[in-house]
Amino acid sequence: MTYAPDRLHQEVAYVAYHFHWSRDEILDLEHHERIRWVEQIAGINTRINEGG
Repeated sequence: MTYAPDRLHQEVAYVAYHFHWSRDEILDLEHHERIRWVEQIAGINTRINEGG
């Protein structure tokens, strides 16, 4: 299975922006682990935006 380069760039940018991790640190993550971090960040953002 191939992974869309645009999607990978979005994930890397998202995690790097919010957690200030380097590109290499993020790319070293397994796919499922990187997705998990993206989901966690999204949850944090949702709670902040809802005032919680």
